[in-house]
Amino acid sequence: MPPATQSAPSIGGATRLRQAVFVEQRRSGWQRLEQLLDAAERRGLSGLAPEDVDELGVLYRWVTSDLAFATGRGYDAGLQAYLNRLTARAHAVVYAGAAEGGWERVFTFFRTTFPAEVYRSRGVILLSALIFVAAALLAHYLIRQQPLDAYVLLPAQFLEPIHKGLHETNFVSAQRGLGAPALSALIMQNNIRLAFYAFAGGLTLGIVTVYLLGFNGLVLGGLAALYESAGFGRDFWASIAPHGIIELTAVQIASGAGLLLAASIIAPGRLQRRDALRRNAARAGVLIIGVTSMLAVAGFIEGFISPDNFSPSFRLAFGAATAVGMAAYFSGGWRRAIVAGQTRVAR
Repeated sequence: MPPATQSAPSIGGATRLRQAVFVEQRRSGWQRLEQLLDAAERRGLSGLAPEDVDELGVLYRWVTSDLAFATGRGYDAGLQAYLNRLTARAHAVVYAGAAEGGWERVFTFFRTTFPAEVYRSRGVILLSALIFVAAALLAHYLIRQQPLDAYVLLPAQFLEPIHKGLHETNFVSAQRGLGAPALSALIMQNNIRLAFYAFAGGLTLGIVTVYLLGFNGLVLGGLAALYESAGFGRDFWASIAPHGIIELTAVQIASGAGLLLAASIIAPGRLQRRDALRRNAARAGVLIIGVTSMLAVAGFIEGFISPDNFSPSFRLAFGAATAVGMAAYFSGGWRRAIVAGQTRVAR
């Protein structure tokens, strides 16, 4: 606990008064840091919730500043000793995590950290999915009811007459022109670019993020309606299914990361906007790293599985298998994170 301000006989009255005000203002932060350090020393840094780890880092920086301030002002030696011990203790805990090996950190990230952050950020991710699905359903309904609405809702490059299924046209010609490895690399690049645009769009108060969600939802729903109206609905969904489950999920997670950034600007809560943005940027960074890996997998599938001459039934079954596998991955990570206490919603 912080030393009592009365026990400072070695300093003058004015300095003692300033010290008392300083201790009163900073005491709650020091006590909170002690609580976090107690928890980290019992369970390890990985046993703390992500927001607690963020708070621990912030409080560590604050206490180092407090120590420098108290030393510079010549405050009581007992107070300086207390702050010095607290700083050293926090330093040992904060930087102990850096000793974890590279491959071990990667394994921990994908096994627990990433799925835990997806669970913790489920509100903004579900909001992103709702916007996307609502736009897709709207476009699908309007174009099925009135095909001419496609000229209003969809970009011009999608409005050529449809005489063949998506599998027979778009993928096959692209594969013949590029080859599967090059096509896979190009698809990964485009998808990752879209994810980063959705992520960075959070800095526009989420306007760009919401626009990208709505636009891509309109395109998917509108194209589905066009291919279904032309009698190629099954081929369309069979061509989308192998990679689409992973890819669309990744886009919603990336958009959720963007909305986290927007939330820190629009509604920072009890934090200053700068601190709220720093905290949410760390959370969003976890999401976007995971998303990049998901899109790499989706791009590989799209380049090698989706365009090849597999039957629609196989491609639909493959898509279903990716959905089951992804659900198992996230649910397993969430269970491990819940046991470790890492899934609490940020305050």
